[in-house]
Amino acid sequence: MSLDKVNTVVVGAGAGGGIVAKELAEAGLSVVLLERGRWQTFDDHGTDELISQRTTVLGNAFGPDDERHRRVVRNDDGSWRVVLPSQWDYNNVAACVGGGTLSYGAMAWRFMPQDFKMRSTYGDLAGSTLDDWPISYDDLEPFYEKAEWEIGVSGDDSQNPFAPPRRKAHPMPAFEYNRDGKMFEEATRRLGYHPFPIPMLRNSVDYNDRPSCMHVRHCVGFACPIDAKNGTQNTVIPKAIDTGLCQLRTGTMASRIEFDDQGKALGVHYFDEAGQAQYQPADLIVVAASATETPRLLLNSPSKLFPNGAGNNNDWVGRNLQGHAYTGASGLFPHEVYEDEGGPGACIAICDFNHGNEGLIGGAMLCNPFITLPYLFSRYRPPGESRWGLSHKQYQREYYKKFTMFRGPVQEMPVYESRVELDPEVKDDWGIPTLRLSGNPHPHDQEIAQFISARAEEVLKEAGAIRTWKNMPGTGGPSGGQHQAGTCRMGDDPKSSVTNRYGQVHEIDNLFVADASLHVTNGGFNPVLTIMALGYWVADYIKKEWKGTQFK
Repeated sequence: MSLDKVNTVVVGAGAGGGIVAKELAEAGLSVVLLERGRWQTFDDHGTDELISQRTTVLGNAFGPDDERHRRVVRNDDGSWRVVLPSQWDYNNVAACVGGGTLSYGAMAWRFMPQDFKMRSTYGDLAGSTLDDWPISYDDLEPFYEKAEWEIGVSGDDSQNPFAPPRRKAHPMPAFEYNRDGKMFEEATRRLGYHPFPIPMLRNSVDYNDRPSCMHVRHCVGFACPIDAKNGTQNTVIPKAIDTGLCQLRTGTMASRIEFDDQGKALGVHYFDEAGQAQYQPADLIVVAASATETPRLLLNSPSKLFPNGAGNNNDWVGRNLQGHAYTGASGLFPHEVYEDEGGPGACIAICDFNHGNEGLIGGAMLCNPFITLPYLFSRYRPPGESRWGLSHKQYQREYYKKFTMFRGPVQEMPVYESRVELDPEVKDDWGIPTLRLSGNPHPHDQEIAQFISARAEEVLKEAGAIRTWKNMPGTGGPSGGQHQAGTCRMGDDPKSSVTNRYGQVHEIDNLFVADASLHVTNGGFNPVLTIMALGYWVADYIKKEWKGTQFK
């Protein structure tokens, strides 16, 4: 069924899409915001560890949790297999209002200036599509600031000598260190490093009419019980709806974008909550469905001028899938380092190794962990320790409160063959061709990870750990398990990118992307604040250039 035409359809109510919807609605454009998930709160899942904290034992608490959302991944022998959201190689992706910002750890990092100029900084890397962004840190800095103040970030960059320049301080003070934070502060200073408090999208004081953090251990992977964690679901999306110009439609599954013969986007086909096919015509469309689902929608939207999918005449849609190769080290201590009321746990970091590592490209920040709940702790064992039976139980009891980590997200090298594409046979329950994932990380990621994990182990030993071991990322299978990015990269050349510097798909003036798909590289940090800044950046361009029915 065709509905009344609106100015804008935004697909995906996550970090980028929620911001774009609010910005355009406040600018006077009528907006339909499509979200395949629903509104969810802490009460929906409570403190159930088996369905939260990204353990995927019983499915994803805030992601697709049934067989309707199957995917396909490549096996080591080249064959393919179907995976469900409860399986680890499905890769984490949210399906709720707010997207991942409802249950994330909420680290609020700005990328460093070098992160936008990786090729200029380091040169070419064989086997990688390493490149510069078409925008600089200076371009994005005002939009980082806007995200920090509108969404709400606590922090203190004055303590971080590696912090990029900023015009305005964080709106809320940094959180104090917990027990292992204080321990790591002392150890890193003794080693000559530069510890500082992690910037967080959480209220350290009352802010935006919501309370300050109550420091529960059920934080990362869970919704906040008092709404002190800041995501788009409790900031910009309500503001968008309050304008009266934004309609949020939950339980909607976008299937394809309609185009005319001249290549103009006309609207979005989707299935509503009742499973009925709908068609929403619009003047312009913004896709912000994640770095796996956004390319899927574009590839499922062929047209006369783009027979291989929207924006895909040069075969770049779905390419360069990146995540983060988490690495670091774990340690056991002779005394308790766990603090039950020190949630969320992560509070201190160093950026001494994000760049400037001899012979290496990029690096990673390192920080203390979020509180590791008991089931997840059962995965963390030194080499040779039993994972079942009596000895397993004894280890669990003895070391749960004497265990901690120091780790971070290695900036992966983009690889052309690491990709999202459509499976030729498998479809979801709506009959939409599903995506399949393939590719392998670049070998250089392992070199960086070896270096970073050695530095992390050094810190743990300095802190007094009696036993340590490195945590290295895997070498096989596609990346994107967390912090998916890169699959519709922005660039000045249509032959090697999907959008221009404003997220506008090359040759399709009224189609935009506004999520981590745009990232050319993914930094050595959690990327959500950059996604938010890009949401403001894309929306700002649309507001300035949109002239009623077309762009000037």
